Amino acid sequence: MSNVTKLSRFFLCVYIFCFFSCSHRAQEANPQHDLFNLLEDPAISSESKFSIINQIASHYKNQNNSTDLILFLTDYVEKHPSDPYNAYWLLLTAHIYLENGAENVAEYYFDRIIQNYEDLLIKGKSVHVVCLENLLKISTSAEHRSGYFNRLISQYPKDVNITELYMRLAMEYEALGDWEQALKTYSSFLDQPDATTIQIPGIPEAYSKAKKLIDLNNSAKDWTFDSLEALAKAVKDAISRNNFTALDRYRSKVNFFAMSWKQDETDDNSQKSFSMGDYGRGNRIRFSAELDESSNPNEAYLRTTGWSRYISVWYLYFRKVNFPLDPEIHGRWEWAGIYFGEKL
Repeated sequence: MSNVTKLSRFFLCVYIFCFFSCSHRAQEANPQHDLFNLLEDPAISSESKFSIINQIASHYKNQNNSTDLILFLTDYVEKHPSDPYNAYWLLLTAHIYLENGAENVAEYYFDRIIQNYEDLLIKGKSVHVVCLENLLKISTSAEHRSGYFNRLISQYPKDVNITELYMRLAMEYEALGDWEQALKTYSSFLDQPDATTIQIPGIPEAYSKAKKLIDLNNSAKDWTFDSLEALAKAVKDAISRNNFTALDRYRSKVNFFAMSWKQDETDDNSQKSFSMGDYGRGNRIRFSAELDESSNPNEAYLRTTGWSRYISVWYLYFRKVNFPLDPEIHGRWEWAGIYFGEKL
């Protein structure tokens, strides 16, 4: 063999070695190459595709490459409309936007999923439930939120806390001014076995709030006055005449409380039923000429004395009625309770 031939073969071997080495390095630089090729295989099962897409998505996520990840997921869904996991791919897309602070875009994708795609379970969790829970966190529309709550309650009662959702839904109806639906939903809340004990974040004393509204709605509502001045005058006149029957008539017949300043209106022993004559009869009751200086356009206090040798001072508490469902009493005034002792 000539030296030229030997030299030619040497260079050919070097070329082949370099070609395969470079080709191997190129594949190492782009580890997704084979995954994308597999994804295009028409014979591959949907389960295998699911695994491959998850691997590709994980690679983009590990690189903090949100732009390409979103483009990949949305492009795949558009090109493969019959993929059974499209709701999940769009869920991932929504979460990426959420993580990047684009709540409006995330809301669009969450809503798109529940409106246009069949539900599916991923690791035992409903994709639609995840979407609805996220929509409730970011949506500011009471109309939309009420719809999301209703869907969770009616379609996924085993996946959510029904008692809490009834309370939150009722408050959305209040925000919408739909008092008829609000009262129905508050009643549904009160019918739940754990309504009296449930602790709902952001809604202190949920049971008390719901019960007051329902009880007020079911009551005669005949103890209110047109104005604070009219209420205060009637109470003062009754005290001056020792007319304790009239005082009992002026008191609110729903959720009237009598308690110390340190107690809470919802405490079990604050809801007391008694006659004013039990404490006033035989005593000389006095009252301040003017309402307490801490009174405001919605609440007022009248200082009175002489009720008991143990606690002589009682502050009568008046407040404006907040009940838009009934325009005839909304904005009127009621005597809602009594505070025992001097103000703290």
